[in-house]
Amino acid sequence: MSPGLLKVVERARRNPDVRFNSLAHLLDEEALGRAYDRLRKDAAVGVDGITKEEYGQHLEEHLRGLHERLKSIRYRHQPIRRVHIPKANGKTRPIGISSLEDKIVQGALREVLEAVYEQDFLECSYGFRPGRSAHDALRAVNRLVSRGGITVILEADIQAFFDSIDRTWLLELLQVRVADPPLLRLLGKCLHVGVLDGEEFSKPDEGTAQGSIISPMFGNVYLHYVLDLWFERDIRPRLKGHARLIRYADDFVMGFERQDDAERVLAVLHKRMAKYGLTLHPDKTRLIPFARPRRGESGRSGAGTFDFLGFTHYWRKSLRGSWQPGMKTRRSKVQRFLHDLGEWCRGHRHQTLKDQHDALSRRLRGHFQYFGVNGNARSLAEVHHHTERTWLKWLRRRSQRGRRLTWERFGAYLQAHPLPLPRITVQIWARAP
Repeated sequence: MSPGLLKVVERARRNPDVRFNSLAHLLDEEALGRAYDRLRKDAAVGVDGITKEEYGQHLEEHLRGLHERLKSIRYRHQPIRRVHIPKANGKTRPIGISSLEDKIVQGALREVLEAVYEQDFLECSYGFRPGRSAHDALRAVNRLVSRGGITVILEADIQAFFDSIDRTWLLELLQVRVADPPLLRLLGKCLHVGVLDGEEFSKPDEGTAQGSIISPMFGNVYLHYVLDLWFERDIRPRLKGHARLIRYADDFVMGFERQDDAERVLAVLHKRMAKYGLTLHPDKTRLIPFARPRRGESGRSGAGTFDFLGFTHYWRKSLRGSWQPGMKTRRSKVQRFLHDLGEWCRGHRHQTLKDQHDALSRRLRGHFQYFGVNGNARSLAEVHHHTERTWLKWLRRRSQRGRRLTWERFGAYLQAHPLPLPRITVQIWARAP
């Protein structure tokens, strides 16, 4: 971090009410260079068609020119390229891909905003923040339900959050801390940008492009004021029992000690979101009883389950007979992984065994890296088992000769070249001594 950014950090931490009126000068060539270095080499290209490698062939010249355009207010944000990523429910998620220079500018802007807002963001916020992860949010949920006397969970889903952000509200909320006109003008350019979807061009008047480098920061600032501060300062002090919010980007849950508190918050939460242009999904936003079962009770004695960050959370019985919060891969996530895996095996069945093995190994490692939490071994084993079966199924269909591939012969190949085995990579809850 540059000396200038360090001064911003210190001042923001020391004085939570200060408004910064001189930040744009921090977007110098060094800041742009750091933003370039953080870009992924294999990132998808925007409408400019320029890769990181191509831009880097004359990097100093390009960054100098970009910096001059920023200083002289000649910089223009290019339209984003929109692609549609399939979702588990059959729908698609629109992702915006910015041009190479726009990615650099957004990365430098995010660095400046982080210097200010990382001093403001609350403990309950985990998504897209330095030194925090989804697994940290899951640990917080585990601690909350295991030690916090929680009996009710409010599971919430904001519909199309990034597409629904009210830009006028967002710029107004940014001005709580940022009073630098050139920087605000630049942030506005990142918001008011055209979209190229195939051959169709549009200019939306709300939302921020999901998938862009700066969108997670915009989302965190928005929900910091709309949800986090509101819950901590206005709601919690008025409740009769203990309550806590845990948020990862636009995905959040609330835990309550008392049912009446949960009902009161749910009643006002819809209105709070609507004020800022957001809508809670009517079917996916609900209260779930989640009190720890008593000894001797079955797991079906009234406690429900809830989903958060790809996991289903439930009560499980430990080896000692006590009830502990457990996590397993959400069913839809398993089904989606296996469906995509089957489609991949079908489309690549004529590749060499080695190439197929390498690709399947990468998929499994990525799955186990995130979902390999303690207590989730059964779901991981299911994914591993079905991966082997699915691969064999499509190998048998690649030729008449392939139909003679028996499980015994395939098993011998796997014994010599095993796929990655399920493994616990993340400790969410501490083992009993």
